[in-house]
Amino acid sequence: MGWVRAIFVFDALVALVVLYFFVIGLADGSVSSFNMGLWLGILALVAAVLGGGWMLAAAGRPAFAASVLMVLFIPGLLYALFLLLVVLTQPNWH
Repeated sequence: MGWVRAIFVFDALVALVVLYFFVIGLADGSVSSFNMGLWLGILALVAAVLGGGWMLAAAGRPAFAASVLMVLFIPGLLYALFLLLVVLTQPNWH
């Protein structure tokens, strides 16, 4: 059950990053009525993954909870590893 909690915490951090970009986009005007539907869909998916994982874990289904939480975990982990690689290797983008 501890690994499901660790995956949930990482997914919550991913959700905070998504929410941060949404709020910043609202502030600078890049989130507008033109793309609000896309943003609301992304936010709904993130909320559904977190809520579904939470409910499945609370119902005693850790394997199903982990599989639902992997929807955010895998892309978030790959992006975090990419950022770590960029920071460590400091590539020349020319």
